Amino acid sequence: MAEVTTVEDEHGGAGSPLLEFPPEPEELQVALRDALLAGGNWSDGFSDDICIGVWLWSRWQPVLEPGGCTREEFVDIVIANRRELWLWLLGDRRWEQYVTGLAGRVIRRMPDVATTS
Repeated sequence: MAEVTTVEDEHGGAGSPLLEFPPEPEELQVALRDALLAGGNWSDGFSDDICIGVWLWSRWQPVLEPGGCTREEFVDIVIANRRELWLWLLGDRRWEQYVTGLAGRVIRRMPDVATTS
């Protein structure tokens, strides 16, 4: 079995959820960047097959949903973090920077974590 790298909130400690560090979705990056550069709407990019939020949700749902974070709330957080997403799409941020920053933001907004901090 392959070793799983996880991401956790630096302030959370033992009770914080652990999120699997997913591999960089390079094909998704190209598709989303091309759609946005062609004039696509940001909200359209988060509601179909090129949605990075949906892609990450499929990996993090088993941890986030039991903690009180819904798919809609998660996608809202991804959209709110679109500046960092844009920097990753353009190659100005590494995948590691984008996904760890997003994971920290998501974990800090989870109801169970927020009430136990």
